[in-house]
Amino acid sequence: MEAPICLVENINEVMTVNKEAIEILEKISQPVVVVAIVGLYRTGKSYLMNRLAGRNCGFPLGSTIQSKTKGIWMWCMPHPVNPDHTLVLLDTEGLGDVEKGDPKNDSWIFALAILLSSTFVYNSLGTINHQALEQLHYVTELTELIKAKSSSNSDGVQDSTEFVSFFPDFIWAVRDFTLQLQCNDNFITADQYLEKALKLISDDKLSAQASNSTRECIRKFFPKRKCFVFGWPTNNNSLLANIENVREDQLDPKFLEQTKTFCSYVLTHEKSKTLREGIVVTGNRLGALVESYVKAINSGAVPCLENTVITLAQRENAAAMEKAAAHYSEQMAQRLQLPTDTLQELLDVHAACEKEAIMVFMENSFKDEDGKFQKKLVETIEKEKQDFLLKNEEESDQYCQKELTLLSKALTESISAGRFCAPGGHQCYMEMRKKIEEDYCQVPRKGVKAEEVLQKFLQSQATTEESILKSDKELTKRDREIAAEKAKKEAAEMDQKILAARRQEEMQKLEALQRTQRENMEQLKKKLISERENLLKEQKMMLEQQMKIQMEYLKEGFKKKSEEMNDVVKSMNNRLQAVEQDNDSFITRALKSVGEGIAAILDPFVPGKLIGKALKGIGSLFK
Repeated sequence: MEAPICLVENINEVMTVNKEAIEILEKISQPVVVVAIVGLYRTGKSYLMNRLAGRNCGFPLGSTIQSKTKGIWMWCMPHPVNPDHTLVLLDTEGLGDVEKGDPKNDSWIFALAILLSSTFVYNSLGTINHQALEQLHYVTELTELIKAKSSSNSDGVQDSTEFVSFFPDFIWAVRDFTLQLQCNDNFITADQYLEKALKLISDDKLSAQASNSTRECIRKFFPKRKCFVFGWPTNNNSLLANIENVREDQLDPKFLEQTKTFCSYVLTHEKSKTLREGIVVTGNRLGALVESYVKAINSGAVPCLENTVITLAQRENAAAMEKAAAHYSEQMAQRLQLPTDTLQELLDVHAACEKEAIMVFMENSFKDEDGKFQKKLVETIEKEKQDFLLKNEEESDQYCQKELTLLSKALTESISAGRFCAPGGHQCYMEMRKKIEEDYCQVPRKGVKAEEVLQKFLQSQATTEESILKSDKELTKRDREIAAEKAKKEAAEMDQKILAARRQEEMQKLEALQRTQRENMEQLKKKLISERENLLKEQKMMLEQQMKIQMEYLKEGFKKKSEEMNDVVKSMNNRLQAVEQDNDSFITRALKSVGEGIAAILDPFVPGKLIGKALKGIGSLFK
C-alpha cells in the first residue's frame, strides 16, 4: 500500500467497515504485526505512525484544532525486520473530540484498537499524572465493552482475568515531555517512570479512586508494558504546523533519537497478533475479526472473543480444507504420469501428496471441533484418489490394447489370409503369437491392466487356435489333444496370476487406507499436543499475572485488595490443575472420536474381501 486507507468509517457515530480495506487484508496470508495508536485528538499520533512506516507523511496530520482522522485508518506494508510477516498500522480518530455527540463512540474506538492490535500505543501530552490517568478512563470500561467467554455465568471480574491472554502489549508514548527523568535525585528510565506512576495511592478522594481504577486495569490487563518519552520536535511553531514537510536536520536531534528508539523497539520486539491459545492472526483473519467486531457493536451486543474465534474457525477451517484438497489435486496432477507402471507407484505418490495436504490443513486450521473439516478433507481426498485409480486403469487398458493391436497386426492379417490353414500352420501360428507375447512384455509402463488385457487377447484367440488345430493335417489326434491341454493349462495359469495380482492390489489399497488413517492421526496428535501446550502456557501466564498483582498489592500496603483476590487466584489454580490432569485423556478422547469418524469414511473404500482385516487394522490405532 502506497498510502493508508480507511478501515472502519465513523460517520455520525455509526461504524461501517470499508470493503476495499477488507479486500486488501484478505490477500494477506502472512501473520500480521498490528500496531494501533490511540489518544486525545491533536496529540501527534499520526506523525508517530508515519515514522513507523518509514515515511514523513501518509496518515493525515492536520495543523488545526480539528481532528483529521475519523474512524480507524490502516496502512499495510512488508515488515522491515521480519520478512515473513506483514506490518499493519492502525491510526485511530482522536479521543475527546468536542465535535462528537456520543462519548460512547470513543470507548468503542478504544476497545476496537485493543481487540485488533498486537501492540497498543497510548499517546498523551505532558506527563503521566492524575489528569493523564483520568483521561485514560476508557480502560476501566473494557469489562463492559468486551467479553472473553460466552458463558452466561461468567461475571465481569472472572471474565476480565481472561483479558491478559489476548490483550496486546501496552506502550505509553508521552509527548512534549520536558521534565527530567529523576526520582529522589536518581535518574530513572522511562519504564520505571511509568511503573512509578501506576502505583496505587492511598487516598479516599473520588479523584484518587478514579485514577487508581485506571492504574489497576492497566496493571491487570497489560502485563507487558513499555514507556517512551518524547521532547518537543522543534521550538519553531511554524515548523510544527507543517511537520510532515520538515527535514530531519530541522528537528531537535534528541527528538529524532527518541523517535528512532521507539520505532526500533516496536519493529524488533513486538510480536505478531494472536488470539486465545496462541492462534496466529493472518491478514485475512484480521479482516474477518474487524467485520465480526463492528457487526457486534452495531447490533448493540458486546463483542465476545470466544464466539468470534468460533465463527472465525468455521470460516478458516473450511478455507483450510479447500486449500489442502487443492494442494492434493495439483500435486497429484504434477507428479503422476498415467498410466503408472504399478499400482504401488500411484499409491506412493498419493501418500506423499496426501501427507502434504494434511500438513497444509493442520497449518491453516484451528479449533476443528470433532474433526469436522479434517474428516471432510479425508473424504474429499479419498474420492479423488479413487478417480485417479480409475483413470489409471482406463489409460492402462487403452494403452495396452493399442500396443497389442499394433503387435498383432501381422498375425491378424495372416489369419484373415488363411495362411495357417496349411500343414504346419499351428506351429507357425504359435510362434507368431509367442513373439507377440514376448514383444508385449518388452513394452514399458503398460500399467495395472497389462495382464488382463493380454488375457483378453489370448482368450479372443482361443477359437482361432482351435480352428487352426483342426485344420492342421500334420498333427495327430494326440498332438491336438496335447496342444489343447497346454492352451487350457496356460489359460488357467493366467487366471491364477491375475487373481494373485488382484489380491496383492487389494492388500496395497488396504495398506494405503491404513496409512491414510495413521497419517491423519499422527498429524492430529501433534496439533492437539501443541494446542494443549498453548492452553497450559496461557493458563499459567494468567495465574502468574494474578499472583503477581496480588503480591504487588501486599507490598504497596493494600492488604484488603490482596485478600480479595484469593478466590480468583484459587479458581484459576484449580482450573489449571484440571487442564493438566485431563491433558492426556483429552487427547486420547479427541483422537478416538476423530479416528473412528475417519474409519467410517474410509470403510466403504475397503476391498470387500478384506473388510474384516481392514477394521481390525484401523481399530489397532486406538490401543
